[in-house]
Amino acid sequence: PIPFDKTSTWGKGADKGPSAIIKASQNMELYDIETKSEIYQNGIFTAKPIKEKTSASMIERTYNVTKKLLADKKFVVTLGGEHSISQGPIKAFVERYKNLSILHLDAHSDRRESYDGTKFSHACIMARAEEMVNNVVSIGVRSLDASELKSLRPEKIFFAEEIIGSKDWMKEVIKQLSGQVYITIDLDVFDPAYLPSTGTPESGGLDWYTVLKLLKLVVSNKEVVGCDIVELAPNELERSSDFLAAKLVYKILSYKFS
Repeated sequence: PIPFDKTSTWGKGADKGPSAIIKASQNMELYDIETKSEIYQNGIFTAKPIKEKTSASMIERTYNVTKKLLADKKFVVTLGGEHSISQGPIKAFVERYKNLSILHLDAHSDRRESYDGTKFSHACIMARAEEMVNNVVSIGVRSLDASELKSLRPEKIFFAEEIIGSKDWMKEVIKQLSGQVYITIDLDVFDPAYLPSTGTPESGGLDWYTVLKLLKLVVSNKEVVGCDIVELAPNELERSSDFLAAKLVYKILSYKFS
C-alpha cells in the first residue's frame, strides 16, 4: 500500500485508496468462479503502508522496497495512491526484467513532461515510465493535452472510442507487448458507471468484462511479472468502487496463479 496523494489536481482522496481496497477485500468471497480457484491459499501478504511526504522520497523508498521484494522472488502488487506511485516500482522492475514492456490502462495519456511545476505529477507518470522502458502500450485513453501528441506512438495507444465495439484490438495489444509485462491500472480506465470513485472520472470508459478479458489474454500469452492499481478515491456513500478495485486485484492473482 502506498497512500500518497500530493500531486492530484481535482478530486482528492487517493491516499485513502489502499486502506479502502484492503478493507473491501476482507468482505469478498474468496472462491473465483471463472478460474475455479481459491488463490488466497497460495499465500497473500499485505506489507506495511509506505508513507512519505514528498514525491522524491516516496519514489526512492518505493523503489528500494520493491527491489527487495523482487529479490525475495515475490509477485509484487502496489496499491495507490495517485498514479505517480508507479515510478519507484517500475524502476525496480526495469532493473530486474530486461525484456519488460508496460501495459497501461488509463483514461488519460499521462505523458506530460511536467505539470503544475513538477515532473513527478500523476499527469506525467507515463512520460517518466517511457524514460525507463521503450515499450509502453496504453489502453482506454480518452483524454489528453495537445502537448502530449508528439510523444504518442500510434501503434502503442488504443483510444477508448476506437476499441469499444471492436473485435480484434486485443490481439493487436498482445502483438505490441514484449515477453515480460508489468501492468499499471489507473481505475479511471473504467467508465464512471462502473467506478465513479476516482479523482478524474472520464465518460466513455471500459466495462468490467472487457478489462477482465484483456487481462486474462495478457496473462495467458505473456509473463506478467507485477502490477499496480491506482487512483481509487473512496467515497463513504459509494462502496462499490472499493469492492471493484479489490476484486480486480484478486482476479489478476487468480489469472496468474490458478
